[in-house]
Amino acid sequence: MAEMESIVLEHSRHIRGAIDDVRDDIREMKQRVGNLENQHANMSNRLDRMDVRIERIERRLDLTDA
Repeated sequence: MAEMESIVLEHSRHIRGAIDDVRDDIREMKQRVGNLENQHANMSNRLDRMDVRIERIERRLDLTDA
């Protein structure tokens, strides 16, 4: 019976270690996704500002249709 408990305990430790590894991987993935979201937001803001600048240049050069 003690041998069975030892095997169960060994498996439980292994499963716990595997879960800890998965938890660490998920934490890293969340951080990386957060970084990507920030980069996307920054790029979007830059593109919006670029659009405004291009419109202003077009107006100054009389390249607009309106």
